[in-house]
Amino acid sequence: MSKNKTTVVIGASPSPDRYSYKATISLLNYGHKVYPVGLRNGKIHDLDIITDKPALKDVDTVTLYVGPANQHAWIDYILSLKPKRIIFNPGTENNEFEKLAQSEGIETLRACTLVMLAIKEY
Repeated sequence: MSKNKTTVVIGASPSPDRYSYKATISLLNYGHKVYPVGLRNGKIHDLDIITDKPALKDVDTVTLYVGPANQHAWIDYILSLKPKRIIFNPGTENNEFEKLAQSEGIETLRACTLVMLAIKEY
């Protein structure tokens, strides 16, 4: 597991019981640079949730916490980040989006970010 993988959390929530919140905290604890992007203003730890779609450079990973029914609004943005990989967390699996990402040379994983971090496979 290498440190400092710039990660964009799509679907970030300021609610501590949400997995996107827990993943953001865990990513920070493991030393990664994290951009929490979501629909509602708020904070996760000392990070402001970003409510627009900023251009970001050198993105290693996008970890997805938005279900397939709401992903359409995010697809172009995620692809524009040119991440090395997209993690489709449980409940976010989307065959069409995965194929589109793969056609752009982006690795896709159906996995849980929290588990990957815990077992040092991130």
